Amino acid sequence: MVIYGEDGSPLTISHSEEIYKNMKDPLFLRRYYRLKIAETLRGGGIGGSSPTDLFIGRYGYPNVYAGPLVPPLFGDTSKLGTPEEWREMQISDIVEMRSNLVRGMELLKVGDVEKGGMADKIRELALASKPVEAEFEFARKPYVEQVRGDDIEPFGPSAMMKRFRLGNVKADRRMERMHYDTGASSTTALVELYKKGVLVSQLQRALSAGLFGLKGKRKFVPTRWSITAVDDTLSKGNLSLVKQNEAVDGIKAFYSSALDNRWLIFFFPGGWEYESIEAWYPNTSWNEGNGIEISSSYEPYGGRKKYAEIGGCYYAARLAVSEKLTAMKKQARVLILREVHEGYIMPVGVWNVREHVRETLQTKPIEIDSMEGAYKMIKAKLEIPRDEWFAQSRILRDTARQRRIGDSCT
Repeated sequence: MVIYGEDGSPLTISHSEEIYKNMKDPLFLRRYYRLKIAETLRGGGIGGSSPTDLFIGRYGYPNVYAGPLVPPLFGDTSKLGTPEEWREMQISDIVEMRSNLVRGMELLKVGDVEKGGMADKIRELALASKPVEAEFEFARKPYVEQVRGDDIEPFGPSAMMKRFRLGNVKADRRMERMHYDTGASSTTALVELYKKGVLVSQLQRALSAGLFGLKGKRKFVPTRWSITAVDDTLSKGNLSLVKQNEAVDGIKAFYSSALDNRWLIFFFPGGWEYESIEAWYPNTSWNEGNGIEISSSYEPYGGRKKYAEIGGCYYAARLAVSEKLTAMKKQARVLILREVHEGYIMPVGVWNVREHVRETLQTKPIEIDSMEGAYKMIKAKLEIPRDEWFAQSRILRDTARQRRIGDSCT
């Protein structure tokens, strides 16, 4: 079987494995690992243990392509669909692992969540508590789809399905109870299940599969949208409680690096405010120019009304921050500074932000006694000069201004 690219031409491995492994071009990296499973697609279909993963497209909405992600592997494949377990992995390892997942597709209307057939199987898959044996037959040749976005995880070839079968599904009882509660809103379901310890990634799939919501109002939700919707909903729930707490009693800084991303996070005293600033270096996935591109999004105490300029990463990081403040029983003015260096050769999903901000906030905070100390921290941990961050950051400017006013009154 030949795997075809977006332009319709066949893809072949014309270089040695070592050359491809060392390629820094994300297109080659992704296609290389997808081609590695071409041998498994020589038949008319694929079978394996799905990590209960699925993908709902957004193009053509409200008519979208929906279906499972199935690897040619049997057994415990749960790690393939659990980004909470990927923190220590490198980009090449993530792409190699996820490229085993073949996406099955059938065209569905988003409102047909209870029309039987494929819709029922998608819901069963999203309800499952552990990997499920699954198989589907190809209606057409699988092809390599170049999906670009920092909000979704990579996956392997895609194929229209002729037939899709699931093995015995053991449902997660917590999810099942909320699924059958047609009097509860999707927000209520998400918040209650989150409090019971259901993983964020599992909730994102559940929302995408139309598991929750009022009777007659349930819909399939494109995967990209469901990821951000869950991060946004859960963080708002946390913040409603965080805002009732006392403010942190001093400046706290947290730092870490992962996947050639550097994270420096400040908690400043005061009522809730939040700002996330990203600096993308040249030759990274979102910057093909010669200079560093910096963008930011901010919200005051009352929140923001428009979608964040930096996209889903803003909401993923906000969820992680809200979890930390909830655990501390404090509120703060929060500033995230993120430098994305050349080693981040391709986006691997917004989980990267959520999990690595969580990881950063698990480090021991550095206590800082002044804004001058915060500036020194920026200089020590990041490459971009303080003045450039200052020009982008409302929180840094406001904090410096408040300090000057306070100094003049003493």
